[in-house]
Amino acid sequence: MGKKPSGSKQAFFILGALALGWLAIEMAFKPFLDKARSAMDNSDPTRDPDDLLDKQSDHLQSDDDRSTTA
Repeated sequence: MGKKPSGSKQAFFILGALALGWLAIEMAFKPFLDKARSAMDNSDPTRDPDDLLDKQSDHLQSDDDRSTTA
């Protein structure tokens, strides 16, 4: 009926299928990925949003403390 494919042929086929799938995903989501990549390029790596939230919560906490003691 036919020979069984060798391990190297199977590996080559799987790698080709993975590459084709990756390209399909890249093409399908290209507008979204371009927008996300440009946003990441424009971001400031030294700015930590968690620090801003901590400072705001400390500020709000200190305002609450003042209103209860006055």
